[in-house]
Amino acid sequence: MLKPKQALRSLPAYHPPLAGRDGLRLDFNENTVGCSPRVLDRMRRLDAEDLARYPERQPAEEKAADFLGVAKSELLLTNGVDEAIHLICQTYLEPGDQALIVVPTYAMYRIYMMAAGAELVSVPAGQGFQFPSTDVRRAITNRTRLIAIANPNNPTGTIVSTDELLQIAACAPSAAVLVDEAYFEFCARTILPQRHERPNVFVARTFSKAYGLAGLRIGALIGDPGQMSVLRRVSSPYNVNAVALACLPEALNDQAYVQRYVSEILHSRARLENALKTVGISFWRSQANFVLIRVGSSPSDAKGFTERMRKRGVLVRDRSADYGCEGCVRITIGPREHTDQLLAALHETIGELGIARGVSLS
Repeated sequence: MLKPKQALRSLPAYHPPLAGRDGLRLDFNENTVGCSPRVLDRMRRLDAEDLARYPERQPAEEKAADFLGVAKSELLLTNGVDEAIHLICQTYLEPGDQALIVVPTYAMYRIYMMAAGAELVSVPAGQGFQFPSTDVRRAITNRTRLIAIANPNNPTGTIVSTDELLQIAACAPSAAVLVDEAYFEFCARTILPQRHERPNVFVARTFSKAYGLAGLRIGALIGDPGQMSVLRRVSSPYNVNAVALACLPEALNDQAYVQRYVSEILHSRARLENALKTVGISFWRSQANFVLIRVGSSPSDAKGFTERMRKRGVLVRDRSADYGCEGCVRITIGPREHTDQLLAALHETIGELGIARGVSLS
C-alpha cells in the first residue's frame, strides 16, 4: 500500500482559521488597509499575454536587490517567506539532523523542519518571552543544521539583538541560521548589514505585512552568494507568479505610502498598549504590528474573548495553543480608525467578561 514517507506520518497540521473572516481583520497580522494605489494601477494594466507567459523573475529580483542594498547574487525572490523556509529546510536538513527553534514562534518552522526528517529541538523562551540566547547556544550540537529565529518574533513581538544573533551563528558554523524579518518595517532593526560577518546567516523579508501584498505571496531570501546558488537550484524558476513580479517594483517605488502606513501603525500600537496598561490587561511590549495580550489562564478564556470580539465585528487571534500562551490573544494593529473600532469592542468585551479594573478605554 502506498504510504507517505515516515517523517510526514506524525507531522502536525496547521489549520489557519481563514474561513468566514467577516469583520475588521486584526487576526492575521495583515495590512488592514491594503497596498499602494500604484500597485492596483499596475495590476489593471496587465493583459492576457502577461498572464499567458511564464513569469520572468530577474527584473523584479534586480529591483528588490537594489532596494535592499544587496548584490543580485545574494537575493532570491520566493513565494512568500513560507517558501524561503521550505527551501532552507530542503537544502540543509537530512533525516537525523537537528533543527532548533525558540518557542513560542511561527508554526511553519516546525512543520517544514519535521517534513525534512529533522529532529526538532525546541528551546523555551525566557521570562516575559525574552529570547534565551544562552540556552540556545547550549542547545547547539554537532548535529545542528538549522536554527530559525523570527525577529521580531511572532506571536510575542519580542526582538533579538544583532550581536546575539551573530554569536549564535558563530557557535553553529555548520548550521544555517535563518533570521526571519517579516516585521522589520515596524521595528527598523535588521541584521542585513552585518550578515557578511557569518556566511551561514540568511535573512528573510516579506512584502505581505507593511506592503499589503499578502494575497500575491512574495518574499525575499538573502544570503551568501555561494549558498544562494544552491538554493536557486532547489527553487523552481517559476516560483513567483507574474502578477506579483509585475507589482513588486511599484510597491517598492511608493515608499511614501509604506512609511505613512507604518507611522500610523506605530502610533496605534502605542495607543493600544497604553489603553491596556490603563485597564490592567497584561500584555507584552511589541516591536511588530501586533500585540499579544493575556485575557485569562486557560484556552477557554481566550476562546470566549475572541468569540465576543467577533460578535462585535473585530477578528483577533486565539494563541492559546502556542507554548506558554495559555489564555493569550494576539491583536493586529491597524490605523487610527481601525484602532477606534478595536478599542470600542475591547471596552465592551472586557467589561462583559469582568477582566479589567473598570477604567474606560480611549
